[in-house]
Amino acid sequence: MTPARGGQNRMAAEGEIVVRGNIMDFTRTSGGQKILLALGVAAVVAVMGAVWMWGQQPDYRVLFSNFSDRDGGAIVAELEKMSIPYKYSEGGGAVLVPADRVHDARLKLASQGLPKGGNVGFELMENQKLGSSQFVERINFQRAMEGELARSIESVSSVQSARVHLAMPKDSVFVSEQKSPTASVLLNLHPGRVLDLQQISAIVHLVASSVPELPIKNVTVVDQHGNLLSESGKMASANGMDPSQIKYVQDLQQNVVKRIESIITPIVGPNNVRAEATADVDFSRSQQAVETYKPNQTPDAMVVRSQQTSESLDGNGKPGGVPGALTNQPPAPATAPIIAQDAVAPANGETSTNTRKDATVNYEVDKTIQYVQQGVGGLKRLSVAVVVNYKKSTDKDGKVVMTPLTAAETTQINNLVKEAMGFNAERGDSVNVVNTPFARAEQEILPDVPWWKQSENVEYIQMAKTAGKYLLMALLLLILYLRVLKPMLKKLSASMAPPPVSQNAQLQHADAGVLALPGQRNYQDNLARAQKMANEDPRVVANIVKTWVGSNE
Repeated sequence: MTPARGGQNRMAAEGEIVVRGNIMDFTRTSGGQKILLALGVAAVVAVMGAVWMWGQQPDYRVLFSNFSDRDGGAIVAELEKMSIPYKYSEGGGAVLVPADRVHDARLKLASQGLPKGGNVGFELMENQKLGSSQFVERINFQRAMEGELARSIESVSSVQSARVHLAMPKDSVFVSEQKSPTASVLLNLHPGRVLDLQQISAIVHLVASSVPELPIKNVTVVDQHGNLLSESGKMASANGMDPSQIKYVQDLQQNVVKRIESIITPIVGPNNVRAEATADVDFSRSQQAVETYKPNQTPDAMVVRSQQTSESLDGNGKPGGVPGALTNQPPAPATAPIIAQDAVAPANGETSTNTRKDATVNYEVDKTIQYVQQGVGGLKRLSVAVVVNYKKSTDKDGKVVMTPLTAAETTQINNLVKEAMGFNAERGDSVNVVNTPFARAEQEILPDVPWWKQSENVEYIQMAKTAGKYLLMALLLLILYLRVLKPMLKKLSASMAPPPVSQNAQLQHADAGVLALPGQRNYQDNLARAQKMANEDPRVVANIVKTWVGSNE
């Protein structure tokens, strides 16, 4: 078995030597060299094409991120229809498209309502099936309302996503059985973002105004951490201050501080004054009616409103007159004027007359009626505190020295603060101006940012990278062409072209012509040409034969 195995190995080695010899012989021939040159040229051209494609590869930018799977599938389908190349980010949470087509793709996708945000809106009502029950229609309408409200809430800058749940009771013909709808809103806020009271109140009013007969108290807002946000707004309202009133007070205080700092800063310099204001604002509504009576100051000013006078006459004495029928007749009209009692004297001392006179005079009394209605947001009291830094001065040695303000300068700043804030002593306003040196904050030593990481140089670095990319591509293509492709093409063209014929190389020309005969013509043509050459120039034929014999061919 061993000799046989050794013979097989020897045969295999001899076959390998024969194959290698054939390959080497093939590469030494002109045809093999041409094939190798052609393969080399093709390889160089392929490398140059790969370099060119690498240089032309577009820069991809984010088209959309943080979208639902349904929106992602719809976006990809539309990009394929528009023949826009795309790829995914490493985590798969974003779709990337070429930078020069980002805005075009966004506008085209927005015209088709993409991305929808994962919420189904009123487009759900467009796909109603024939024969749907009233219950199905009511449920679809409720889902559409929830989706539309969620989309509206997601328009708030701090809200990343939102879900709305509506509980809408069925209408009843009995008034006692009517129930109000309720709403629950779940908000997913962006990292590091919060909602203030005014934004929470706006979301509550938005939901309450969108659903019929939904009161504000039936709307509940919760964030992703389970914090009840709507309760803070209710507590603020219970204390008598709603978000709009709180914002009004804050704006008023900031306005006062801004006026004070703007007028003091030119005197003491920037960053050398700090001011804070506290405003006591009355938001209560009150109406008052006042009716005031004042006595007349002078008799001439008295005005008679009404006057009433009554006078009576009573006579006492013995009865007189003629007895008989004449006594039953009415008395004749008086012919003499009535005389007062004090002026009449009894004529005979037997009879007397009593006269009574009453007079009532009503004068006008001064009366003032005043209706007072106090406006909302009246300023009750304003307190301001101002801190001014020491002055910077330079001594004889050129060192900076901090010196306090003089009494005149402090008084001047105090008066300016009062004028800027609108000081009113009757209202109880207070001002406190303190001159003290500011504490110097320790400066944090930050490491020097490399110039290539500085924000103002990022754009130039990006442009330089792009230019360097194209320059490197051009340089590499030029090197491949000059050092590899051009020499190969020259060798290939030289091997394919026939050798030049000259008078001094007639023997080589004849030899090449004879050697080329078998590959170019048939046997009869070659034989005729050889006979003609032997007849015309036998010396050349003899030299050819001698060359063949000398080369052992």
